[in-house]
Amino acid sequence: MADSLDFTQRPTVLVVDDTPDNLSLMAGLLKDRYKVKVANNGEKALKIAQAEEQPDLILLDIMMPGLSGYEVCEILKKDPATRDIPIIFLTAMTATDDEKKGLELGAVDFITKPVNPPIVMARVATQLQVKVAADFLKDQNQYLEQEVAKRTRELAAIQDVTILAMASLAETRDNDTGNHIRRTQHYMKLLADYLKPHPRFAHFLSDHTISMLFKSAPLHDIGKVGVPDRILLKPGRFEPHEFEIMKTHCKLGRDAIQHAEDQLGLEVEFLKFAKEIAYGHQEKWDGSGYPEKLAGEAIPISARLMAVADVYDALISRRVYKEGMPHEKAVAIIAEGRGSHFDPDITDAFLVLQDRFHAIAQQYADSDAELAHKAATLKTITG
Repeated sequence: MADSLDFTQRPTVLVVDDTPDNLSLMAGLLKDRYKVKVANNGEKALKIAQAEEQPDLILLDIMMPGLSGYEVCEILKKDPATRDIPIIFLTAMTATDDEKKGLELGAVDFITKPVNPPIVMARVATQLQVKVAADFLKDQNQYLEQEVAKRTRELAAIQDVTILAMASLAETRDNDTGNHIRRTQHYMKLLADYLKPHPRFAHFLSDHTISMLFKSAPLHDIGKVGVPDRILLKPGRFEPHEFEIMKTHCKLGRDAIQHAEDQLGLEVEFLKFAKEIAYGHQEKWDGSGYPEKLAGEAIPISARLMAVADVYDALISRRVYKEGMPHEKAVAIIAEGRGSHFDPDITDAFLVLQDRFHAIAQQYADSDAELAHKAATLKTITG
């Protein structure tokens, strides 16, 4: 693409004509105000126009041996690198249809021979001024697009940091480590990408939706912030009344996200999925889960995906108070829950992808140092 015109320097005009006398005439007419380049055929004109230092305007004859002016114009207008160079046809062809064809091909003007020098100079100057304005607007638009893209990236980064900060806050009061957040994010995306073409999920799992699920997944256990430490951090089995309190974390999480959305004053797409996941990831396919005892298709797809991701990670992960379960045993438990705890098709996807789940678990495995830090943090919290 030609650079924007700078009238502190003389613009360059390319004159294309197969007649030497016409080239001499036009060069003599233009040379006092512009830099002039000449080409006596269409092939040379293309080489000059496509060079690094492009002309700012082209005066183009139509009837030439080899490539005609029409063909040269068409080639230049199809090339993104040259399509913005203004072309004025300068020709002995005077029919209205000739002019119409030239303008339809993308020329900005059509001047017939013999030329009137003041008219030629005026029209060249006009089109160069138009190009200055067009280039200025293009530069401004590109700048604005870059600024919008930059601000969008900044807002997305702030959003992601805020989500991870909130999730990490919940994690400090839980037996899970920060890597649990990363693992479940990647498990969910892996499942969603695989199920994207599936007839039951294709209407929901677009690339955009999968991106939103990945973004919102870290908030699935945000409600644990509201569960008392004596219950949340208990290493053994819950008493029935303790489990009832523990189950409230689903509602607490959804309500906390909803409150944040209400304070913001508008609906945020990824928070919709965050609420679904926080509230529904403990539901079971057969209706025996909580908090609503939803069953089957009544459970949001986002929550069904997280159910598999969360349970697998809970089974294989080391905790301060326990060792992780072998991958193979965790897979067997997930398979056993097909159609009772988990959506059958999501379970089948998990079984196909089990080796990749294992790879994610190893990539984001909790180190001894992280577990020791977690133990120290929990000791500080519990006193």
